[in-house]
Amino acid sequence: MTITRGQNDPLDDFSRKVVGVDGVDKTVHVTGTGPAVVLMPEMPGISPDVARFARWVRDAGFSVYLPSLFGVDGAYPLAEAQETVVRRACVSAEFRAFAGGGTSPVVAWLRGLARLAHAERGGVGAVGLCFSGNFALTMALEPAVIAPVVNHPSLPLDDPGGLEISDEDAAAVAERVARDGLKVLAYRFDNDRWCTGRRFAAYQALLGNAFDGRVLASETANTDPPPFFRDVVGCAHSVVTAHLVDESGHPTVRARDEIIAFLAERLGTRRA
Repeated sequence: MTITRGQNDPLDDFSRKVVGVDGVDKTVHVTGTGPAVVLMPEMPGISPDVARFARWVRDAGFSVYLPSLFGVDGAYPLAEAQETVVRRACVSAEFRAFAGGGTSPVVAWLRGLARLAHAERGGVGAVGLCFSGNFALTMALEPAVIAPVVNHPSLPLDDPGGLEISDEDAAAVAERVARDGLKVLAYRFDNDRWCTGRRFAAYQALLGNAFDGRVLASETANTDPPPFFRDVVGCAHSVVTAHLVDESGHPTVRARDEIIAFLAERLGTRRA
């Protein structure tokens, strides 16, 4: 499915369902067959580029569960979203956007979604992007999650070397990674001010050799991203979505393919 640049995505090739976990209902867009992958959106929401990545994962043989966590589903990312979406999410009780807040409460809901996805399709992989990047790691406290992918995690916003996770959860995640032999795949651009080298070093310190942090040169990023990423984000950031260059052999496309290969290896399918 091709969406013209600048247009909203109707998401009409996804089925829409309402999922309740512990009394909290959220909309989830589902597509595909095969093992489950929970793909969490980046700021400012399920953009056409996030949906495009979801379709690539689906077409590789997975069932994609794409939860609506913030913003307008399918909306093209405009700079105005900084006021209408980002500020609202930063003060929401569901998220811990700043240092010292610990693990975001929304992760408990996402673990419930992972349990549902596992019961329906098997798996589960968890892919976080930007604001939701670290959620893929803390979701690994759910035993069904066996393939966490952490893409350019931006939280906590005010601590470039911090991790959005409580001390208790950090210890539990490190224990589970060591016990079960999990690998954690991660990506960032080298000059990303929202996801710095200090943050990747913190992941390495927590997870040791289980953390596979890969860094792309910022000059390879798409130079014409949507207005939100050009004017608000202001640097190369979103490796497989807004800053991806959809050309064969391009470093960002290789990163996309590496993520899909990682999911296939861990979840037991092959890319079509």
